[in-house]
Amino acid sequence: MGGFVHLHLHTEYSLLDGATRISEIADKAIREGQNAVAITDHGVMYGAVEFYNELRAKGVKPIIGCEVYVAPRSRFGKTGSDAHPSHLVLLCENEIGYRNLIKLVSLSFTDGFYIKPRVDLELLEQYHEGLIALSGCLSGKVARMIAETDMSGAIAFAKQLNGIFGDGNFYLEVQDHGIALQKRVNDGIYNVARQTGIPLVATNDVHYLRKGDADTQTVMMCIQTGTRLTDEKAVGFETKEF
Repeated sequence: MGGFVHLHLHTEYSLLDGATRISEIADKAIREGQNAVAITDHGVMYGAVEFYNELRAKGVKPIIGCEVYVAPRSRFGKTGSDAHPSHLVLLCENEIGYRNLIKLVSLSFTDGFYIKPRVDLELLEQYHEGLIALSGCLSGKVARMIAETDMSGAIAFAKQLNGIFGDGNFYLEVQDHGIALQKRVNDGIYNVARQTGIPLVATNDVHYLRKGDADTQTVMMCIQTGTRLTDEKAVGFETKEF
């Protein structure tokens, strides 16, 4: 068995956000002694087939997934606060899960699109079979509630997701990219895990393969958001650990 497996990874198909080329992922995983990798692009599955074929050809296990946007209320709500969905990582456990993930992503566009393609808890309840969920990055709802010091809300929402996906199919995600807020949120996530018995998984929010690619990724984010590198608050990631 290999060691660490990346379960949270954005490729070039996370447009103007991910700088990870699918053609390079398998070779990098092999060099690092990893025998499996997941693809979890933001809201889309455009890269799934290419990713699957590339990794299989080189003997690395491909795990198909998506980091979906979850509407704050219903996927049909499209005003004001509905513009700020939370993130949730979904990974396919089997073919049923793959078919359900395709359904979720399709409906996120046809039913739920508002600035971003969005699912809601109703859809997750309906199409959860065969999927494993991770609570996401700092933009996941559990993490956001902890950041806002709403521990009771974070525990309740974690229990709700665990109820949807079932014991053993929902994990609380911990990440460390050298960000102060993340360290505080991780402490809260450990607390949620202790109080609920929901298991933990360690991930890295991968947006590029080498630390040297961080500046390229920042440029892509500036293009996406219409900002400049010279702006006082140029949009990018705070560290080069992604």
